[in-house]
Amino acid sequence: MKIDVTELEKEFTFKTARSGDKGGQNVNKVETKVELNWSFLNSLLFSEAQKNIISQKLKNKINKENILQVVAEEARTQLRNKEIAIKKTIHLIENSLIVQTPRKATKPSKAAIAKRLNQKRQQALKKINRGGNFG
Repeated sequence: MKIDVTELEKEFTFKTARSGDKGGQNVNKVETKVELNWSFLNSLLFSEAQKNIISQKLKNKINKENILQVVAEEARTQLRNKEIAIKKTIHLIENSLIVQTPRKATKPSKAAIAKRLNQKRQQALKKINRGGNFG
């Protein structure tokens, strides 16, 4: 599923703070850390079923007020951190909406079972034939 990024970005709100990360002397005076907040339950872009899937798969990043929070403080500029936070959020949303097909259980073939048992037998014979009389 492809997400309309421009419409989704309109639903995001941002907070900035001083980053405890790299930045040298700048780190104590410039707010480069960006926290992206998205109230996904109020989103107009997703159905109720999709919102339920998002809430289940991203529950570790959702707070008690049902707001998805993503923090970025890798870069030295606020603008770059904002871009990183948006990319992270879109990646999380897209991955959470991927439906995985259930795995079908299979059994090994008769030939594979016979081959495995034959190899075990060969290995056992090899070890038996090695034996010396240490007694």
